[in-house]
Amino acid sequence: MTVAVVLLAVALVVVVALLAAAGACKLARLDGATYPAALTRAAVTFAAVITLATAVAGALATLLA
Repeated sequence: MTVAVVLLAVALVVVVALLAAAGACKLARLDGATYPAALTRAAVTFAAVITLATAVAGALATLLA
């Protein structure tokens, strides 16, 4: 049961990160950025969301242990 919860949480974080990256890419294109620049902003946003989720999970693991 615990493995299923962890996998579901990871999947949810990845979906949220992809949605944030897609939004950043669309906003960059609407702002007039080129495709490579928009994809760079999307990649940075994706990495930031994953990093933030990792930091929050680490902090919660420390508090709950």
